[in-house]
Amino acid sequence: MHKTLIVTNDFPPRPGGIQAFLHSMALRLDPERVVVYASTWKRGHEGAEATARFDAAQPFTVVRDRTTMLLPTPHVTRRAVELLREHGCGSVWFGAAAPLGLMAPALRRAGAERLVATTHGHEAGWAGLPAARRLLRRIGEGTDTLTYLGEYTRSRIAAALTEQAASRMVHLPPGVDEKTFHPGSGGHAVRARLGLADRPVVVCVSRLVPRKGQDTLIRAMPRVLAEVPDAVLLIVGGGPYGETLRKLAEATGVAGSVRFTGPVPWEELPAHHGAGDVFAMPCRTRRGGLDVEGLGIVYLEASATGLPVVAGDSGGAPDAVLDGETGWVVRGGAGGGEAERETAERIVTLLGDPELRRRMGERGRAWVEERWRWDLLAGRLRELL
Repeated sequence: MHKTLIVTNDFPPRPGGIQAFLHSMALRLDPERVVVYASTWKRGHEGAEATARFDAAQPFTVVRDRTTMLLPTPHVTRRAVELLREHGCGSVWFGAAAPLGLMAPALRRAGAERLVATTHGHEAGWAGLPAARRLLRRIGEGTDTLTYLGEYTRSRIAAALTEQAASRMVHLPPGVDEKTFHPGSGGHAVRARLGLADRPVVVCVSRLVPRKGQDTLIRAMPRVLAEVPDAVLLIVGGGPYGETLRKLAEATGVAGSVRFTGPVPWEELPAHHGAGDVFAMPCRTRRGGLDVEGLGIVYLEASATGLPVVAGDSGGAPDAVLDGETGWVVRGGAGGGEAERETAERIVTLLGDPELRRRMGERGRAWVEERWRWDLLAGRLRELL
């Protein structure tokens, strides 16, 4: 069997959902047959040390470009071709189709037999812009397969492709490690450490950015507290929106019922999921559809942990929820009162009904085991390559 060259700008130790997706998939391929060509996380001594430690711990070869943003420039294309030939790679997996998939014809000429490119939420945004749409069409023509996260992203991206390229699209979402995210993941210890042992907890685990909808949760808290006075909103994660959210909690008068953990190491995320009674992230679509939720793997991680979920209706987020079975999908408004009211109503219903929480949590756990396990999805990728 030939080797696979993974070409990606998004790879750890750079944090993020795409990065975690690619790394998890790479770990489930034969390490003797994987070479990763990735950008450098960040410049400076600290970034270089963190990257070197990470790369040394991997079971496969990692080659870093000097740039912090890997783009299909002539230099990057030449280097990818060199690596393909040097390591005897017969297949290429572009971690994000746009824009790196534009290198596909050059790699095909260099000997690549299979070219697979994975699409995420931003390619769905590209599909709505004339110039970017034309580039996406070229990527579809140059590769053997474009993968998609869910029906929302498939329908948006397929509309920009030729009929033949659209027919070759294959479903390949991120997976969930059901052995790591499970009901006994350590949530009780986190609750005890935060002084929340006896309080109803709504948890949101995500980057702190406007699209995720943590502000809607904060604005919904007065309605929640009117029905469940001892409820607490636990916001887990870091990001540029953090200070704005803290000020909003103060201005809304709910600061005493909102806890911010700040950034949390990946290995502690399952326990923080487990610290909640309900998981909620009412994500929204922004910038005319350019800033959209591709899937929302956190909903599935919460389901694997046994929690009911409240998800926003942005992009592909509803693909990660069985509405009415594993949780509910609510409108993800830009601070609109209806979004806050609907979010609060769903949270109050769940906090007030332990049997409903148990039933939805168990259904979510079973669904993850049936459809979203990493081993199932990695097998699909191996077949594509």
